[in-house]
Amino acid sequence: MSRTALRICPLCEATCGLTLTIEGTRVTGARGDRDDVFSKGFICPKGAAFGAIDGDPDRLRTPLVRRDGELREATWEEAFDAVAAGIRGVVERYGANSVGVVLGNPNVHTMAGALYPPVLLAGLGTRSVFTASTVDQMPKHVSSGLLYGDANAIPVPDLDHTDHLLLIGANPLESNGSLCTAPDFPGKLRALKARGGTLTVIDPRRTRTAALADRHIAVRPGADALLLAAMAYVLFEEGLVETGELTPHLHGLDELREALKDFTPEAVAAACDVDSDVTRTLARELAAAPTAAVYGRIGSCTVPHGTLASWLVDVLNILTGNLDRPGGALFPQAATDRTPRPAGPSHGFGLGRWHSRVSQHPEAKGELPLSALAEEIDTATAEGEPIRAIVAVATNPVLSAPDGDRLDKALGSLGFMVSVDPYLNETSRHAHVVLPPPPPSQSPHHDFAFNTLAVRNQVRYTRPAVPLEPGRMAETEILARLILAATGMHGADPSAVDDLVIGQTLGKAVKETHSPVHGRDPRELATELSGDTGPERRLDMMLRLGPYGDGFGVRPDGLSLTKLLAHPHGIDLGPLNSRLPQPLKTRSGKVELLPQPIADDLPWLREALLRQADGLVLIGRRHLRSNNSWMHNVPALTGGTNRCTLHIHPEDAERLGLKDGAAVRIKGAGGEVVTEAEVTDVVRPGVVSLPHGWGHDRPGTRLGHALKDPGVNVNQLLDGSLLDPLSGNAVLNGVPVELAAVVAL
Repeated sequence: MSRTALRICPLCEATCGLTLTIEGTRVTGARGDRDDVFSKGFICPKGAAFGAIDGDPDRLRTPLVRRDGELREATWEEAFDAVAAGIRGVVERYGANSVGVVLGNPNVHTMAGALYPPVLLAGLGTRSVFTASTVDQMPKHVSSGLLYGDANAIPVPDLDHTDHLLLIGANPLESNGSLCTAPDFPGKLRALKARGGTLTVIDPRRTRTAALADRHIAVRPGADALLLAAMAYVLFEEGLVETGELTPHLHGLDELREALKDFTPEAVAAACDVDSDVTRTLARELAAAPTAAVYGRIGSCTVPHGTLASWLVDVLNILTGNLDRPGGALFPQAATDRTPRPAGPSHGFGLGRWHSRVSQHPEAKGELPLSALAEEIDTATAEGEPIRAIVAVATNPVLSAPDGDRLDKALGSLGFMVSVDPYLNETSRHAHVVLPPPPPSQSPHHDFAFNTLAVRNQVRYTRPAVPLEPGRMAETEILARLILAATGMHGADPSAVDDLVIGQTLGKAVKETHSPVHGRDPRELATELSGDTGPERRLDMMLRLGPYGDGFGVRPDGLSLTKLLAHPHGIDLGPLNSRLPQPLKTRSGKVELLPQPIADDLPWLREALLRQADGLVLIGRRHLRSNNSWMHNVPALTGGTNRCTLHIHPEDAERLGLKDGAAVRIKGAGGEVVTEAEVTDVVRPGVVSLPHGWGHDRPGTRLGHALKDPGVNVNQLLDGSLLDPLSGNAVLNGVPVELAAVVAL
């Protein structure tokens, strides 16, 4: 007999509500939840394939421990015994920094991945921290930190109300949105056009999003910051700057004008391959719109000037008065945000508090560049011990980081590695211990990270749709036990981790004068928490202390876990609204328009006016039915257009003698790969495009379907030396490559 259960989709940033059909303990179908307060029934192919992903037969079901060189099934007790011995041995002999922690993108898609890694990092005390952020969005974190004093204060476009939307390096019809959580992003763009609004897309490819646009600008890859700087120049030059109600919150407007004086539309035209008249038109249309929002994503982050491009996105919103106003770009307010503190000067945001051991890369947001992971393992220096052990949680850097071949060898040389992963993939195959979390149907879900980026304030929570199978362990318990094993507390009750966090959080809250629980007894507050598990008690605590919370009885109508559970489709908290100056944590208490690290980086951008790459350059691309390397083992999400082919313009194909469907060799600084050429005019001449996340052909994995059509690893074309200097983000777009037809023997 079948039944239905609700589940928030964890497969991309849209966080759509699903209604699952369940036969026994197996998910047999998924459709959009029409009553979900946020997604209102929208579903994409990934969500529709939830059951296939959940029931993938290649998912690991028991821990694996390496014995005599081979990974073999083991008990949970044996696995955590091995973790404790492996990690503590390295820490005690070589120090905490000899243990590297690598966190992948899926961490932000699970409750466990949001709640426990910060505790692990604090307990280990290591500075050797690497995440997927530095091959993705770290430039936006850094620019937000410098502008607003908080790396997580990221304004998002008010999609439902704006009159003019300018997208740069973003393709939400394929990605479903990123750093902008918006179910049915395609529908929101169509609604924008239906109400008479304007959509402009700046992208080297004519993506599905660009095809929908009123205006598509095929900019030269990597020139994003130059084009945006020239638009800002026009706003100043033509007297179009109108900061309105933002004015009292701004610092450095005159200095900003002076800093941008060299970036005229005429000066940047050749480097961007965008006519100066077009650049001026873009700026004028932005200024003339009743409301407008500029939104940049991964295409503008993974380039040499990614932080500057991210900064300039916000600068344009500020100069046109569209930051922090409805219809512009607004700061969301998540239900689990900390209690809002009074506005005023704060600690600010710093960069380079420590550096990587080998190449002396500065940290950003507490992280080192993922591109540096291999050298931190395989290179000896006098600066300290190399990384000798790795804790890898939901990550596959062999495919996601530059020069996977080098990293592959480096991981194989480690003294110890533990991987929390449902698959034996290209990275976890090197682990000495693999701890597999259960499938998503057996896990609870609340979006801690994505609600801070949502285009509408709301809160939703779903308990597991299916009970844990015998022999499985909840992902939250896996990470709690991992923390205990790695920090010298092996064998303690895993509930001790949640109790510790609750005690510390409440202990701090009662000392804050702006907190609703100021002056109360934290132990008594802890006894008031509801929830069946430690993670639920932590969620209850965060909701009750948050901006909409009941304050532990202070606001009876406020949020709590009990109230949220009574609303299974979620609670709508209203549209985004103006919040400045409260989100600002800069030392001045204002938006700092020209922070010193940005000013120091601008001369390098000026040099780019003279640097024009000859030959072909490579960019990535995203498929609607993929999310990085996650889903290539699911038959329902592969095939068709979701293929690992090289897009090349007909003019370039003819010049190089390449035929559609023929094999082509691509060579870059990090190596070469051979794939199939797909001749198409969706890319501009001089640009080729290869999707990321492929390359499932290494031995020792258990990805049966992915192995049938493995594709090639685009990041093998990179040697890891190209980074955005401010954020440490890898340069993945606009990199030079050479092509040659493969001659059949």
